[in-house]
Amino acid sequence: MKLKKLAQLVALMGVVGPVVAQEAAPPAMQRVEVTGSSIKRVAKEGALPVQVISFDQIEKQGITTTEQLVRTLSANGTGADNMTSGNNVFGADADRLAGGASFASLRGLGPGATLVLLNGRRVATHGASGRAVDLNSIPLGAISRVEILKDGASAIYGTDAIGGVINFILKTNYSGVEASVSTNDTQAGGGATRRASLLAGTGSLEEDRYNIMASLTVDKAQRLNGSDRSFVSGFQPGRGLSPDTTGTPFANQMSGPGTALQIPNPDPKKPGTFIGGYTLPGDPTVYLQANPLSFQGKCDSIAGMSQYQTQLWKDVTSPLSTTHSCAYDYGADYVLQFPVERVNFLSRGTFQLAPDHRMFVEVLGSRTKATAILTPMQVQTSIANKGVYPVGGAYYQDLSAYIPTFDNTKPIAYKWRANEIGNRTQENTTDNARVLLGFEGNFGKWDYKTGVSYAQSTTKTKLTDGYSYTDKLYAALGTGIINPWVAAGQSQTEAAKQLIESTKFRGAFQHGKTTLTQIDGSVSGELFQLPAGAVAMAAGFDLRREGYSFEQDVDANLILLAPGNAALKDVSRNVKAVYAELLVPIMKDLEMQLAVRRDDYSQVGATTNPKIALRYQPTDFVLFRASASKGFLAPSFDQLYSGVLTQELPNGVKDPEGCIKHPGVTEYCSIPRLIYTTGGNLNLKPETSKQGSVGIVIEPVKGYSASFDYWAINTQDQLLKRTPQVVLANYQALNQYIFRKPDGTIDYVQAGWFNAGGSRVRGLDVSLRGEGKVQEVKWTATLDGTYMDSFKFAEYKGQEYKELVGNFYTRDLYLRWKHNASFSVSRGDWSGLLVQSFASGYKDQVPNGGKGTPPPGFKSDVSSYTTYSLSGTYTGFKNTTITVGIQNLFDRDPPFTAHNVDDVVGAGWDPRVADPRGRSLSFQLKYKFM
Repeated sequence: MKLKKLAQLVALMGVVGPVVAQEAAPPAMQRVEVTGSSIKRVAKEGALPVQVISFDQIEKQGITTTEQLVRTLSANGTGADNMTSGNNVFGADADRLAGGASFASLRGLGPGATLVLLNGRRVATHGASGRAVDLNSIPLGAISRVEILKDGASAIYGTDAIGGVINFILKTNYSGVEASVSTNDTQAGGGATRRASLLAGTGSLEEDRYNIMASLTVDKAQRLNGSDRSFVSGFQPGRGLSPDTTGTPFANQMSGPGTALQIPNPDPKKPGTFIGGYTLPGDPTVYLQANPLSFQGKCDSIAGMSQYQTQLWKDVTSPLSTTHSCAYDYGADYVLQFPVERVNFLSRGTFQLAPDHRMFVEVLGSRTKATAILTPMQVQTSIANKGVYPVGGAYYQDLSAYIPTFDNTKPIAYKWRANEIGNRTQENTTDNARVLLGFEGNFGKWDYKTGVSYAQSTTKTKLTDGYSYTDKLYAALGTGIINPWVAAGQSQTEAAKQLIESTKFRGAFQHGKTTLTQIDGSVSGELFQLPAGAVAMAAGFDLRREGYSFEQDVDANLILLAPGNAALKDVSRNVKAVYAELLVPIMKDLEMQLAVRRDDYSQVGATTNPKIALRYQPTDFVLFRASASKGFLAPSFDQLYSGVLTQELPNGVKDPEGCIKHPGVTEYCSIPRLIYTTGGNLNLKPETSKQGSVGIVIEPVKGYSASFDYWAINTQDQLLKRTPQVVLANYQALNQYIFRKPDGTIDYVQAGWFNAGGSRVRGLDVSLRGEGKVQEVKWTATLDGTYMDSFKFAEYKGQEYKELVGNFYTRDLYLRWKHNASFSVSRGDWSGLLVQSFASGYKDQVPNGGKGTPPPGFKSDVSSYTTYSLSGTYTGFKNTTITVGIQNLFDRDPPFTAHNVDDVVGAGWDPRVADPRGRSLSFQLKYKFM
């Protein structure tokens, strides 16, 4: 569709401000451009809701990072997009390249469906995963406000905007020098944050015809360990929670032909051969794993270990492997907040070329150094990898006293949580940069803007501890020098420590880079007059070249349990787009807004997305609005082109089809090692959406307003990273992704990126505002909340849509209600702010895969989570602002949840919902030098 035709269809999308009685605006009032439209006009409540948050509000709440800010948005999803939840190698949609990054996910549709803008323009996506903008790259200390468009905007901005838009607006035309420092310390210790910033500017556009400003912010977050918080515990069996792992510091012995735990093959067709397993006197059951501490009832003699709770997991993990095994609460070892250092720099120069024409230059740079810390690796030895413990070794565990069939002439295979190798530690350094040259102004009644920019994001990952070369480690274990059965109070010998150290890999591991070159421009103004007012329009173009590369500095196949994806070197695509908007005053109180955009991707194809909106204000105190649109989300480079990566799941995985046909057979019912592949998919199609909203805004009395907006989003071909567990659970429909050997056992499972069936999402946004004055005290009360009416999802086409709202889910939690409410007062030099954050409860994950009867202490409902923050600000000292605050005023612990730590991070709690830091005290000092 050509631009000439597009200009006939078009739209203004919502602008926002306090709801006030609308009167004819005098010509002198400033026209502004608000997120969601390219047409400048006098700000008033528009056809779509746009939430605005000022920098002053952000500071007074004690918010120091963009991630914290986004998590306060009721419209943002409750998913694993924060840094704590992302510090994981398991779980649905776990991004193995997002170490140290955090993302936004409006409506819970995923990071890729939320468009993050800086001053209305795109920035480069995260340098490693390339899927979405890393919130750490946003210079929070330099922003003036944040505008959140809670509606799809593909007709204006193109891809990524299905869930909505978050636009960070920077300070401009700033003159003076301002410095600030802030601290935030937890009462229980650990997790402290520090921040210092400097803002300086000179010149006045009105008087000097120029303004140059710069901002520098330095942040540091300290480590918070799971051991620092009493609520972090993965062993609470009475409540339905215990570790589903047999990788223990005091290793569990495993069975297999050629190992100490083997018995003659009962198959008469295979005489003289052996199978893995053992039997006990009077018990014909063939067990697969054993631990002497389990037989002695002393699993808990080792810190963090316990007897494996077979009854809690008997339908998930085979009792053949767990009945006589110990378990380990590795979830309690998770780092709740890992160390992060950030530096953000921004410089902007604006020059008044002529009374109606300006040129500006923006330079943005940031560096985030995040040290991701995971639990020590789980090592599983076998005859094949030659890591078995040798006969005659100093620490050989002879179980003949417990297992009569134990063959002490054979080596021992075992599964070991290798704490002595150390926490798997990844140092992720991400550098972001953007240079923008732009021009804006007007020719008479016509406004224009244009710009050319280049942005890039690079991420480099170093492995600093906890990783070993595969061959070296297994060879070292095979010597018998390293003791996998260290008892309480014991430690490895110096020879063993040196041998372990000799196996380690430390150094540069992988690096990625995204680039974005963009040229854009638009014009807007009035076309002609109708009886009800002027018809306004805007038209523009957007040309982009996007690039991505990802490479490994070493061969990851040589390193045991190495993170990351397969290499993907230098791919790029061109995007050409044209769009147009039109505002038509049908009658005095009714406006119709139209928009359409055509995007053409060099490798994905072309798409056209329209939008229509209506704004009707029959009286000064009430406004009705509605909209309907289409949207799309183009697959990322990683989703399309990343290479195939072969991985494995821990032992004990069940083949749901094979185990029915072959009950009790290890190869089907407790698979020792399940291989699966993951990677890109060249057959991915863009995700598409149809969405709409209807709303009402009322202001019965000046200073008191309320808005209610009901919205709906339907998506198709949703871009989804499917896990092997999901494939197995839906084996009847997804059997084509399960590849079997000639004997019927599983060879491998194909996981990775797919187009899912889609989702059906419904909800209501509520915004309440009130303000007044009592004598000399001014007060303001606000509430922004989201009611999630329904979120139905289909994993694959043809599957019945499943309701997820209020139920545990591994990707996101779709909570029924979330809100952020505040009450502020001010008088003279004093002001105070009280903030309440609320998230409703949900149905918990049921133990044992939902089968059988949970223990009596299991409660199916996870309680709601409410926190309060209180701050006070004083400005009575010359040029000085002091703010003191308490976050989590009543020291509320996260609500208990019994979910499996292998599915979602958090032992006994869920970081998608709650903050583990507890009560904290914040202090900020700001001084203006001039």
